[in-house]
Amino acid sequence: MTVAPERKHRWYFGGLSSAMAACFTHPLDLLKVHLQTNEKKLSLRSQTMQVFKESGIFGFYNGISASLMRQLTYSTARLGIYEVGKEYVNSDSFSSKILLAFMGGACAGFIGVPSDVVNVRMQNDMKLPKDQRRNYKNVFDGFIRIHREEGFKSLFAGSSLATLRSIIVTVASMPVYDHMKLLLKKHTTMREGLVLHCICSIVTAVSVTTMTQPIDVLKTRAMSAKPGEYKGVMNLIKQALATGPTTFFKGYVPSFSRIAPQTIIMFMFYEQLRINFGWIPPPPASKVDKV
Repeated sequence: MTVAPERKHRWYFGGLSSAMAACFTHPLDLLKVHLQTNEKKLSLRSQTMQVFKESGIFGFYNGISASLMRQLTYSTARLGIYEVGKEYVNSDSFSSKILLAFMGGACAGFIGVPSDVVNVRMQNDMKLPKDQRRNYKNVFDGFIRIHREEGFKSLFAGSSLATLRSIIVTVASMPVYDHMKLLLKKHTTMREGLVLHCICSIVTAVSVTTMTQPIDVLKTRAMSAKPGEYKGVMNLIKQALATGPTTFFKGYVPSFSRIAPQTIIMFMFYEQLRINFGWIPPPPASKVDKV
């Protein structure tokens, strides 16, 4: 009996699955941004009530257009580079996967910055005084107004931190997920399915949250800042440290609460897209015996 070859991911599955997941997790991402940029110490419950009181239920989806655009650019690039690159390296080598993830994260981090800037600003807008709000209509209006009012350079505010975070996210996720799945299939009786995918994605969520939280706090502050508020990355770090080292893990619980569902849902969609619509690699060329 011939066993059908396992389907492979197409390069654009990462962006599609991440955008689908963002539709479910955007409210948690918005709350995380509010907690990271708020100077007052508010609980997740207090922040949730404040958002609801200010803007109602639809307030939790402020910036959703920018969030979707970010996933369709940033996630497509980082996961596309990783998946395409896997066809040219030893798929069992963890170090090769880390190198691919590094490359994918570096390219995607820069590509996704403009939509990330608009996303952060739209999410953060409602907690600003009304005379200071930017009131972007959507992601494209944000692009146009930032370019017109602040210059092209402002579209890439916090790009160094965003790129660094993208590298860390990709290194802490894709190789960890892939290798965890490989180990579980090799050393246990688990096979392809929702249980295997869920366990691997939970481990990945813990890895990503722990490694990215300090960078995420700095990136969020840089992108939501007014022009000239911070004089470079070191000044940003210095001001963050002024309120104590725990600042770098501010909003950890909402970050994990967002990253865990985002990671699990993303990988569920990601794997289902592969299983149902992935490409089938051609059979290996038959070996010709030498005479």
